[in-house]
Amino acid sequence: MRRLAVLSLHTSPLAQPGTGDGGGMNVYVRELASALARTGAQCDVFTRASSPDLAAVVVVEPGLVVHHVKAGPVAPMAKERLPAVVDEFTEGVLAAMTRPGGLPLGDEEGGRFEAIHANYWLSGLSGHTIKHELDLPLVATFHTLDRVKAEAGPEEVASDIPHRRAEAEASIIRCSDAVLASCTVEAEQIAELYGADPTRIEVVAPGVDHAFFGPGHRPQARRALGLPADGTLLLFVGRIQPLKGAELAVRTLAELCSDGGNFRLVVVGGPSGPQGPESYERMIATAKELGVADRLVMVAPQPHELLSTYYRAADVCLVPSRSESFGLVALEAAACGTPVVASAVGGLTTLVDPGRTGFLVDEPTPSAFAGRVREIVADPIAVEQFSTASVLRARDYTWRGAAARLHEIFDELTAGRLVECR
Repeated sequence: MRRLAVLSLHTSPLAQPGTGDGGGMNVYVRELASALARTGAQCDVFTRASSPDLAAVVVVEPGLVVHHVKAGPVAPMAKERLPAVVDEFTEGVLAAMTRPGGLPLGDEEGGRFEAIHANYWLSGLSGHTIKHELDLPLVATFHTLDRVKAEAGPEEVASDIPHRRAEAEASIIRCSDAVLASCTVEAEQIAELYGADPTRIEVVAPGVDHAFFGPGHRPQARRALGLPADGTLLLFVGRIQPLKGAELAVRTLAELCSDGGNFRLVVVGGPSGPQGPESYERMIATAKELGVADRLVMVAPQPHELLSTYYRAADVCLVPSRSESFGLVALEAAACGTPVVASAVGGLTTLVDPGRTGFLVDEPTPSAFAGRVREIVADPIAVEQFSTASVLRARDYTWRGAAARLHEIFDELTAGRLVECR
């Protein structure tokens, strides 16, 4: 596979994770495309132009180029409005992938595209059309699935995309030559909830950049961030929205402080989605109501590589999500030697080794999370054991390994017959 079209309509890999719709998917697209480029593949990432300040084409590094495609206003758009611009986005991508008349690009233009990798269902709609226009294999990664989110938080789904999302996901899955799942749990969900052919589901786990995310000296990390040296520091990293559970993290803090414990919680992230602002205000109000507002440290979303210092500063990372297809925050925390207490949902169940690298919580209550935090921090020797085991566990996940597996998948697909829609 020499050249790949990566579709990421609703969020750019250049965007700041933790703001707007930027999150783990931004990191995934950029890091995986970068790793593929380092194998010798040309990766062209197509995303919607959302700011006049961005160049139409940005060369990120040799082999990795981001194209900002005009579709709708060149300004931020609410995600629920984006289905209306899919067709315009598709036309723009097709124009960039071909010469006039739809002919393949020549060598002087970088050569013809050989495959499509669509990220999220909106990009999948575009990829579906492009597959048939150019007769190219389509690989889809959904990152989140409507039917999984509906089980975890039906109120958020109802306010998110009042559209045909679940039906569109099913259609994309039927047409995709391969569907990527981040873990075995997600693979089972795709097969069970969407009736997908299990032989076309490939598990390709995301990675972590170990050059940035590695263990360090906790006191020094706290000094670097201007955080108090004393007490136990909890960390929450993510967008502020109901599914991510930031308010539960605050309630866990209150539970831990109720018996006089010296705990603090750092929240790194900003509001996201239609319910983001409301969730943010409710979280702050909860902290005040429970008397822990002075123990809560709010930090604006940070450049991805700078998050490692926050992970190293923390004693425990909380991941109280209602739903997670993978759980990149949990993996990054583990790589930095920080134990994780997480909800027992989705990909988190494959990342956290209970009793060794942290704990999984079946009952998402403040008391349950607080109890597991106390188990970790009660014994300094146990803390070191958790930290060491976490680092060793995270070493199994690399972007290089993910790229190598994806390269194999694309090579197999380009040599075979395309799946027909049914």
